[in-house]
Amino acid sequence: MVSELIQRKSEITEKIETIYLGGGTPSLLDKKQLKQLLETIQNNYSVIDAAELTLEANPDDILPEHLVIWKELGINRLSIGLQSFRPEDLKWMNRAHSAEEAKNCVPLAQKMGFKNLTIDLMYGLPNLSLQEWEQNIQTVIDFSIPHISAYCLTVEERTVLDKKVANGEIKPLSEEEQSEQFQMLTSKLLANGYEQYEISNFSKPGMHAKHNTAYWQGVPYIGIGPSAHSFDGNNRRFNVPNNAKYMNGIHSGQTIFEAEVLTSQNKFNEKLMTGLRTKWGVDLKELDTIHTISDQFKNTLEDFINSNWVMKNKSRILLTETGKLMADHISSSLFA
Repeated sequence: MVSELIQRKSEITEKIETIYLGGGTPSLLDKKQLKQLLETIQNNYSVIDAAELTLEANPDDILPEHLVIWKELGINRLSIGLQSFRPEDLKWMNRAHSAEEAKNCVPLAQKMGFKNLTIDLMYGLPNLSLQEWEQNIQTVIDFSIPHISAYCLTVEERTVLDKKVANGEIKPLSEEEQSEQFQMLTSKLLANGYEQYEISNFSKPGMHAKHNTAYWQGVPYIGIGPSAHSFDGNNRRFNVPNNAKYMNGIHSGQTIFEAEVLTSQNKFNEKLMTGLRTKWGVDLKELDTIHTISDQFKNTLEDFINSNWVMKNKSRILLTETGKLMADHISSSLFA
């Protein structure tokens, strides 16, 4: 990855405001490896002094000796793949860490000086009751975790989970039950000082994720490593997922990626889909400059407004609380 960082330094001329070490398990890297990565970035790119520098970490990797190293290297934000505080959920998801490690890692990180923390939580799990989900949320509140990303379990086709659901081994929650858990999540967090600035993301004031927000606002970025994605405003680039092919390609100078040129229609749809998920919504005037807004769009939008799924503030459209429950349906119905 160091080689790719150096090879692609000409692609980013603006000052870098966020660095995100993730998409795998970077918390397994030792001090020398992390230091080499970060020094390569500093030596080849222009990085602002107060850059948000996030490291993804599993709860079982959050140990005092690791926290000391991460702090020393300038990492100022941890993204913890916690998923649940309940042993039953962790066992069902086949997670390596225990519920005890899940509950201990947050106060330990806070004690060692990491105030900017985010955790991932899953809801909509089979056999997860509304009351049990509420207990998970309450633990977040009790720990004063400043940021949370919460995702509903989805059953992807041709997966082990898909087969078990088809065979009747696992009974997923109904859409109504999933909606109840989402509404529990939003109401409880909002009542305790959190802001829902994106459908799945909540933060205390001033603690939203700068890196993820840049994605949603269409800011160009480069992704380094196998499977990494990049975006320059007009093109998307996807590195090969195979580690061996990636390394061989980097060292031999062969192409290690596929690229997609975005049409005005692609840009319109992406801007609409990502923007509607955020508290800032989408500016119709800006959309119209990307791709002409059709009469069908206008008519469908009017229907959504009349149904109280979408609200309009001058030229900007935003999802209502009801609309957030069907964000994908609304955005896809408005696609160019």
